[in-house]
Amino acid sequence: MIPLAIAFTPNYIVPAATMLKSLLDSSADTFHIICLVTEEIPREMQEMLYKMGNGRLEMEYFPLKGRLDGYYTDARYSEAASFRLLLPELLPDYEKILYLDCDIVVRQDMGALYRNTDLEDNYLAAVYEAPIEGQADRIRALGCIPGQYFNSGMLLMNLKQMREEKVSTRLLKACEKDYMEFPDQDALNQVCQGRVLPISPVYNGIRSFFLPQYKRDFYAVYSTDLWEQVQREGNIHYTGGKPWNIFSVEFGQWWKVYFSLPKEIQTLMEFSGKIGFVSQLYKLGIGRLLDWGIMVYRKLK
Repeated sequence: MIPLAIAFTPNYIVPAATMLKSLLDSSADTFHIICLVTEEIPREMQEMLYKMGNGRLEMEYFPLKGRLDGYYTDARYSEAASFRLLLPELLPDYEKILYLDCDIVVRQDMGALYRNTDLEDNYLAAVYEAPIEGQADRIRALGCIPGQYFNSGMLLMNLKQMREEKVSTRLLKACEKDYMEFPDQDALNQVCQGRVLPISPVYNGIRSFFLPQYKRDFYAVYSTDLWEQVQREGNIHYTGGKPWNIFSVEFGQWWKVYFSLPKEIQTLMEFSGKIGFVSQLYKLGIGRLLDWGIMVYRKLK
């Protein structure tokens, strides 16, 4: 059974379920899901997630509200986003664990990544971002190296090594500063630099990895072949606008998974306006025409 940590609040249950459904669709493994939550998830919602797994999801919940009191968190993000910093001490019996944000559609076999990756004495395995215009200066100001700054939405964490070297304490200390744009991610990059195993961008396809105007930035870190592989089969991380709110990058991929969820989970979130209308095109199958148009546009770019 593959251990996987996620963090969410009750109002994020549908994105969490969508990510978990895509995870199951992309792997034959069973998963022990460590749920880092701000408050108790209602029993009926817990049962929905468990039933959706059809025996392949074992769920465990850790209510952690208040555990980060006194540390800097950005108001734009839920407190739950920083709970990953606590994992080494929260899970003393685990040597390593996967972590995934809930705004991801999984298209890679994450169980295989967990089994086949030797972290050695690295704290983490992660995907380096390809910095776009204006980002390099910010990264240098943190004391990090552009091209070696990673996105923290997908991590393979060496909990044993992190405990031995008291990394959680150092991460929380770094979060006492109030100048960081992405508090938990910036802290992870500052504290873990030099001890990060870089892995393929297919495991964390952030927004800029799917936009043709950022191809040159991508090529500065990766390759043409990897760009094409990310488009075909990379995990999609909605680091910009969310497809349940706006017509985002890779909009249709999220909705295809959403419409495969059990109806009782789908009804937990309401959509209106243009988003509600466009999403129905995917339910009816017409959305494939939009996908085709987007594919042609990218080829032309």
